[in-house]
Amino acid sequence: MIPASPIRTERLELIPATLEMLASENGDRRVLARLLNAAIPPSWPPPLLDEETLAGFVRMKVEGSDPVFCVWYWILINRDSGDRTLIGSGGTGSCSGDEGAVMIGYSVLSEFQNRGYATEALRHLIPAIFSYPGIRRIFATTYPELKASIRILEKNGFVPAGAIFEGQGMEEGTVVYVRDAVSPQ
Repeated sequence: MIPASPIRTERLELIPATLEMLASENGDRRVLARLLNAAIPPSWPPPLLDEETLAGFVRMKVEGSDPVFCVWYWILINRDSGDRTLIGSGGTGSCSGDEGAVMIGYSVLSEFQNRGYATEALRHLIPAIFSYPGIRRIFATTYPELKASIRILEKNGFVPAGAIFEGQGMEEGTVVYVRDAVSPQ
């Protein structure tokens, strides 16, 4: 399994999802708020984190069928007040046909976009992902019209993957970006 420890960044705490956390998203959000020790905005969940995706996360967590599956909830911490707010999430899953690679995805609530939170979160998640034995490459897919998402990837060292994924069944209309592990000097 991907190392699933909380990660502290400059402004965020990235909390690994438990089955109870994932399951509470479609039920009583007060349970999720308690488990995360954070306020959950009424606009939760963020774009692209729909019921089908969440059901898949719960299934993968229950089955334990994906050795690199992990989801982190992104909590914004107000340094002055100590208030904690759930603003997004991101996670990893297996990459079909490449044991040394993972797919990463992320989403941030609209009202918290364009503030650098996703860039910051990925900057800290990438070393955690590459610390997992055997992981040499991270793939991400996004839609070409999501320019901010592409910029987040580029700021974190991702480059267009080109033909690497041709014929691999990626979602129609998406583009693929890749980041390779930096070889030790």
